Amino acid sequence: MSGQMTVPGALTTDLYEVSMALAYLRDDMTGEATFSLFVRKLPPRRGFLVAAGLESALSYLEGLRIGSAEAAAFAEALHRPVEDLEPLVGLEFTGEVRAVPEGRIVPAGEPLLEVTAPLPQAQLAETALLNLLSHQTAVASKAARCVLAAAGRPVVDFSLRRTQGIEAGLRAARLGSLVGFAGTSNVAAATAYGMPAVGTMAHSFVEAYEDEEAAFHAFARAHPGPVTFLVDTYDTERGVATAARVLRDLGHAPGTGCGIRLDSGDLGDLAVRARRVLDGAGLPEVRIVASGGLDEDGIDRLVRSGAPIDVYAVGTRVGVSADAPYLDSAYKLVSYDGRPVMKLSAAKATAPGAKQVFRGPGIADTVGLWDEEPPPDTAPLLRTVMSGGHRVAGPAPLSVARERFEADLAELPEAARRIDDPVPPEPVVSDALTRLTDEVRRRVGRRATGDGDP
Repeated sequence: MSGQMTVPGALTTDLYEVSMALAYLRDDMTGEATFSLFVRKLPPRRGFLVAAGLESALSYLEGLRIGSAEAAAFAEALHRPVEDLEPLVGLEFTGEVRAVPEGRIVPAGEPLLEVTAPLPQAQLAETALLNLLSHQTAVASKAARCVLAAAGRPVVDFSLRRTQGIEAGLRAARLGSLVGFAGTSNVAAATAYGMPAVGTMAHSFVEAYEDEEAAFHAFARAHPGPVTFLVDTYDTERGVATAARVLRDLGHAPGTGCGIRLDSGDLGDLAVRARRVLDGAGLPEVRIVASGGLDEDGIDRLVRSGAPIDVYAVGTRVGVSADAPYLDSAYKLVSYDGRPVMKLSAAKATAPGAKQVFRGPGIADTVGLWDEEPPPDTAPLLRTVMSGGHRVAGPAPLSVARERFEADLAELPEAARRIDDPVPPEPVVSDALTRLTDEVRRRVGRRATGDGDP
């Protein structure tokens, strides 16, 4: 495989999106609609989100077209004659997108992305956009917490073997790089995104040889550069001593980047013992790499305990965002044909109108209307990234998103950065948006009860 991620097509949607789009077209409801994509609330134990997935979302929208083949597939799914689906043929995305750039830190309750396009187009895009942004924002946010927990020590991605699909593994590696991971074991991702490829060896390699020493010698002969030996296949302390002996025999001097990896057991205690053995062997700069079920919680405990671990390798728990594998995200209509609209459902009410987020120092955000004046000492967060169905600029390098993340992380209040019991920043709502919300709520409420103009 090339390592490039597949761009979803028009069939990547829920069936009811097709039914609604067809009804809109038959009723000539093709006026301009604005949909807002946002996260209602943070998952437990999260102090912030990292906006991610925009690049793949824009690629999807640029390629969103319905031809005769797609219409035939929709007709089959709906058990209807293909002629009934002809109004959809030729539909493509021609709208505008305003979005938070990848890498920016955001609280819940703010739009990550807003789409303005003819109603059938904007409706059809819902499912894929929610999938792309929700999954990637969840994983990026989890990975960012690992970087915080490591407190300056390198973190690397080992997640490919257990992510929910090859594509998810590619995304996990890319998102790790976005928030500052030092490398990935995923060769396809390293090639595609210009990331350092990292790795050690498996227990099977050690087991295949007569003993650990033979295995380590064989590995070093095959890889004359810096090597990292997995030392816990049998007895960990003995494995560390064997690794130290092989490194000395082969003339691997301190500072060459060699290391040992601990993958099981009490990693903190074993790291202390391993450091003692390595230092006693005259190898104080041989690194200790820790892996095995780690995420930000495990890293945080090890760092706070003072464990002499130099590199943290994270896999399954981070690649699938195990403790928060989904976001409570939504894609809601906020304006149609010049008319602000809102949903009044209990606990799921939405605010009307196209929006902007105005950011002040310390991630002090105000959610307002797109066309209102910014409050003093703030800057708009959402940018126009697509117009007329095309990007306004080419895809940004991953390094640019990483710089955004690092700048926002420096601004994030300490309480939101905490691994345990974080306190997320709370955005406020502008007076203009509050007034519009009250007006629309009254209007919608009157119509819902039959009290007032239809």
